[in-house]
Amino acid sequence: MHRTKAGLSIVASALAAALLLAGAAQALEVGQKAPDFTLAAPGGKQVKLSDMLGKGPVVIFTFIQAFTAT
Repeated sequence: MHRTKAGLSIVASALAAALLLAGAAQALEVGQKAPDFTLAAPGGKQVKLSDMLGKGPVVIFTFIQAFTAT
């Protein structure tokens, strides 16, 4: 039981630190440009938004909870 409480305390502390370091996220308004970012692509490649914009319009779609168990 003591180990469980200590483990939860460490996890809670790490989560609080991560939230403080991350800062406040700000939503984009319609028409605002997204900040440049890099994502991992299949095959270990990196894809930058700025590189993709040079090829034409970009649509970003998220699959929230697509790979979670229900």
